[in-house]
Amino acid sequence: MKFRIILTLAVLVGLYTACKKDLGNYDYHPPSEPTISEFRDSTFTALLGDSLILNPKISLADADPKKDLSFEWRIAVAEEQREAVYTGFPLKMVFNLGPGLRSSKLIIIDNRNGLRYMIPFKILGSTQFSVGSLILSDDNGTGKLSFVKPDHTVVADIYKSFHNEDLPKNPVQLYFSDPLPYQPITNQDYWVLCNDGTKKSPVLDASTLLRKRYFNEQFFTTPSVINVGRLVPFMGTVPTGVINNKLYVGVVSTAPFAPDYGKFANEQSGDYLLSKHFTFTGSLYFGFDTKSKGFVTFGGDGSYLGKDYVVDPEGTAFDPKNVGMDDLLFMQTGQAGTFYAFFKAPDGTITELSFSYTFDSSTKRVTALSKRVFAGASLVQTDSKWVRNTLNVFYFTSNDKIYRYNPLNADLRVLDANFSGKKITMLKISTDDNALTVGTAGSVYTVNVSVGVNGVITNTIDGIPGAAVDIVTRK
Repeated sequence: MKFRIILTLAVLVGLYTACKKDLGNYDYHPPSEPTISEFRDSTFTALLGDSLILNPKISLADADPKKDLSFEWRIAVAEEQREAVYTGFPLKMVFNLGPGLRSSKLIIIDNRNGLRYMIPFKILGSTQFSVGSLILSDDNGTGKLSFVKPDHTVVADIYKSFHNEDLPKNPVQLYFSDPLPYQPITNQDYWVLCNDGTKKSPVLDASTLLRKRYFNEQFFTTPSVINVGRLVPFMGTVPTGVINNKLYVGVVSTAPFAPDYGKFANEQSGDYLLSKHFTFTGSLYFGFDTKSKGFVTFGGDGSYLGKDYVVDPEGTAFDPKNVGMDDLLFMQTGQAGTFYAFFKAPDGTITELSFSYTFDSSTKRVTALSKRVFAGASLVQTDSKWVRNTLNVFYFTSNDKIYRYNPLNADLRVLDANFSGKKITMLKISTDDNALTVGTAGSVYTVNVSVGVNGVITNTIDGIPGAAVDIVTRK
C-alpha cells in the first residue's frame, strides 16, 4: 500500500515537471499579418472599357511596402476556365473581362520571409455599351473603333485597348446583328467588316465589345477571298448581302437560336456580278448586274432569276435589261413607286434613270420612265456618299458640302452645314428623315434636315481617330 502511494506521487511529480517545461514552447510571437482597410470581401464595380484602379491602404509591421512587399492580383474568368493575373501595386487596368460577378483575390508576398497572404474580394463587371454610338473609322487605311457615351465622351480606339491589336485594314461597314422578339436566346453582335485579304474581320459582342469570333465563321464554307460590298439585316440575325459581287442569303431553315441560323451557305449561283445597291422588295430581290449592264432579280429564297421580267413597252426611255452602263453610283428601291438610279457613263457623264416595277404572283414588269443628265453631275465625285429619304429626295456629298436633290423638279441646293473644309466620308439618314449623320476626319456631326430647315448642325462629336466610315447608335 505504501509502495502504491509512493509510485503515484512520483508520477504526479513527473507530469508536473513536464508541463512546466512545455510552457516555454508556446512563448513566441507569430509574424504579423498585413492590415488592409475596407477591402477584404468587398465588391468593386468595373465598367467594360473604363479604367479599373484598386489602391487599398496596406500596412505590415516593420515592412516598407515599396521594398519588402510584392503584389499579385488574380481575377477569375470562369467562362474561360482561367484566371487573369496582374502584378504590381496598385492594380491599374482597362477592364476587359466581360460582365458578371467575378471572384478575385489579392496576394501579398512578404519578400523578407516568403510568406504569402491572400485577401479575397469581388469585381462586378458591368457594361457601358448598351446605350451610345459605336463608330468605325479609317485611320490611314487601318480600321478603328470608338465608343461614344450618352454624355458624348469618346472612348477612342477601343478595339485595340481591349485586344491589344489593330483592326484589319480597309474598313467598309459596321453591321449590327439585332435579334427579333422571337429570337430571345440570340445575342446582339457588331460585325466589323473590313476588306483586308491578310486579316480576318472580327465579330464583337454588342454588350461588351469583346471579340466572339471572326466573320469568316459566318460561312459554312469560307470563300478564299471575302470582299464585302454591303450587308443588310433580313430577319433580325439573318444577314443578306453582296460579297464578292454575289448575293448571299443567311440560312433560316433552323431554329432562331441554333448555331447555324443565319449563316451563309454558298453564293447564289448564276452568271452575274451584282452591284452592292440591291433591295428586297418583299417577294424577291432586285439589283443591277454590272456584267450584263442590266437590272436582275432573285427569288425570295435568293435563287438567281436574272432578267426573267417583262419590259413594259410603254416605257421607252431606256432598256432595263441593258442600260449601256455598268458604274452604278447609287440606287435604293422599295416595294412600289418610282425609283431612281444614277450611273457614271464611260465618258464621265452622270446619268439619272427613273423607273418603276411590278412584282407579284401574276406579273413581273419593269417600266423605264425617263433618262437624263443628272442636274448635279458636275458635283459628283468618285467617293461621293449618297442617301435617299422616304419621299425620294436625295442627299449626296461633294468634298465638304452636302447637296439636296429632288428629282421631281430637278431642284438642287447646297445645305447650310459648314464642316470647315473637311471632306465628308460618311453620310447616313435617320428613319424619320429629319436628320443626317455626317462623318469627316476626326468628327461626326448631326445635321437637321427636317421640314423648313436647310441643314443646320445640331451636334458635334470630336476625337474620332481617322475618318468616320460607319456608325451604329443604340438608345
